[in-house]
Amino acid sequence: MVKQIETVQQVSDLQVEAKRLFSATHDEIKQGLTTDIYFVKTKEILQKMGRDQAEVVAEIFGRRPGVFAGLPEVKLLLEGLGLEVWSLEEGDSFQAKEVVMRIHGRYSQFGIYETAILGMLASSSGWATAARAAKEAAGGKPVLCFGARHVHPAVAPVMERAAIVGGADGASCILGAKLAGLEPSGTVPHALFLIVGDTLEAAKAYHKFMPPESVRSMLVDTFKDEVEESLRLAACPETGLESVRLDTPSERGGVTPGLIQELRARLDLAGFQHIKIFVSGGLDPERIKILSEAGADAFGVGSYISSAAAIDMTMDLKIVDGQATSKRGRIPGLIPSPRLKRVL
Repeated sequence: MVKQIETVQQVSDLQVEAKRLFSATHDEIKQGLTTDIYFVKTKEILQKMGRDQAEVVAEIFGRRPGVFAGLPEVKLLLEGLGLEVWSLEEGDSFQAKEVVMRIHGRYSQFGIYETAILGMLASSSGWATAARAAKEAAGGKPVLCFGARHVHPAVAPVMERAAIVGGADGASCILGAKLAGLEPSGTVPHALFLIVGDTLEAAKAYHKFMPPESVRSMLVDTFKDEVEESLRLAACPETGLESVRLDTPSERGGVTPGLIQELRARLDLAGFQHIKIFVSGGLDPERIKILSEAGADAFGVGSYISSAAAIDMTMDLKIVDGQATSKRGRIPGLIPSPRLKRVL
């Protein structure tokens, strides 16, 4: 087991190598090196006062409604410490100020992790909440998370896994999808088409070289009119085309309802009713709803999910050595929370 940091002197003595990625390693998180310094000071003071054995019950709540996510990481951080932990289940919706987690045990065992626990729940719940909004706007149609490029690579898998907890049907980030028990979703970027020089030739190569289980969905906005390119690819059996992807840049007006309606109509008239329309590029719930009504079949959502604000989480001590307590402004003692289930 990784040893927690215990004293301010240990913090002062800590040496950090100059050439390293800035993200914390798993062991550094477990040591408590991502905590706010005042929790280390508190732990040292309680130990020197002989109060480090104090038994407490802490409650965690969110400042606004959302979708709960991040539980497995918190469990991993706290397991083996002799604590009793009660929590909502991942994917549960919660209201503002509703208790989402309760921790019972010696404060000296988990107090140093308050920063990490709240950060894990705050970020993951924020991303899950945004994904839920996107999925609801899609009216049940598939939504994939394409947000990894918008965040630091250290947290990209956390974000995309949280999006799947919130309702996304898949994610493009390899590790994010794998952590959620899925295979990563996605075909190829514009770079392939630009290097090959022709959309049809690139689509044929994809069908030839990629495994059968890889979806045949091709971008059609690289060189030509999206409708023209879609019909060209659909008419060629060597593409195995299942869907076309519209990712028209804002410089060309983006993906519009009119474009989707025209594309759907022309595909249908040409006998390609089975070809689906996948849309990506700057999507939010409002645009998803509009484009879905126009005929889009699936959506790739990036920055709306990845840039979602964290849901501010707060941890309060509500019982100390069997006595109900709280800071001013909060109700002493435990808040009735019948939905919590024991997880540790």
